[in-house]
Amino acid sequence: MSQNAQTKRGGTLLGYLFLDHPAKVSETYFQHMRFALGFAFWLSVAGCAALVHAVIPALCETTASRIVLRMSDRINNRHAT
Repeated sequence: MSQNAQTKRGGTLLGYLFLDHPAKVSETYFQHMRFALGFAFWLSVAGCAALVHAVIPALCETTASRIVLRMSDRINNRHAT
């Protein structure tokens, strides 16, 4: 979105870049950062497990899929509490 389009709506470019999306999911900037960094970590772990499994199929047979399913559950139940 261009800066002109954003400021016409009454917002700022900084608000658009850092605050609008976290607010849409009912989080502060730092709550959203923590959630996203946790996802980045677990995606990296799942990727490493998949890489190990690709080289040695007997290892990490279900690790990546279990991590992805757990992450999907976290997204779907994010604000259930």
